[in-house]
Amino acid sequence: MSNLRQLPKPSQEITDFEWERTPYSVKIIIARLQHILQEKQQDIDNLRLENQWLREQLDLQIDQGSQVHTPSAPEVILWAVIGFILTVGGTFVEAHNISAPWVWGTQGIQITTLGVTYQVGAVLLTGCLGGKNAAILSQIAYLTLGLVGVPLFARGGGWQYILEPNFGYLLGFVFGAWLCGYLAFQNLARINSLIFSCIAGLLVIHLTGIAYLTFLSYWHGLEEGMTLLQSIYSYSITPLPGQLAVICAVTLISWIMRKLMFA
Repeated sequence: MSNLRQLPKPSQEITDFEWERTPYSVKIIIARLQHILQEKQQDIDNLRLENQWLREQLDLQIDQGSQVHTPSAPEVILWAVIGFILTVGGTFVEAHNISAPWVWGTQGIQITTLGVTYQVGAVLLTGCLGGKNAAILSQIAYLTLGLVGVPLFARGGGWQYILEPNFGYLLGFVFGAWLCGYLAFQNLARINSLIFSCIAGLLVIHLTGIAYLTFLSYWHGLEEGMTLLQSIYSYSITPLPGQLAVICAVTLISWIMRKLMFA
């Protein structure tokens, strides 16, 4: 009984006289209520700590999801090899277009050529999926092996290929692939950013090719009977629609694969 009556005052606003006159049963209730409040406060503190941890984990997941994936060294090497193989294969595979499904019933399935190969598409696809380093490595390897004599180019190989009018476009693969890969990994994978990267890379390829044609026309001369404007029309203007169609396919494939690989 005496120990219970020595319970501490719940508040300093209560005088000692008032507390001494407080009935024993009331003191017990007050003590019990204080104990319950302390337990509830402890639960609230634990919930607050748990909530803070969950928010930190959520923020971490959001930050990771908003970061652009940077290819690691093994990924760069892998995509450089894949890009090289695709470029070689794309050199000799002609691109085709298939008619829309809704006309198959009346006109049948019609397959028409786009007038270009998949070579440029392979170059840009490597940049969109492997990044700038993988893209440029694949094209340097392609040019190097072709110039030392391996028949990887459309018209063969060897150092004398530098006199071919289309060599400037092959040289442009190096710069176009790097630019496409650089731009493709500046943002998360989106259709508009990927197609912009491909178009920028294609533009660099054609500008490099045209510049080389201009240089070649004054230094060595072009193909017999071909003027500079005719060569530009033949190598840049004529294949452009087909290359743009290939770019559309490259953009879609890149977007899907980037979502699958880096989601």
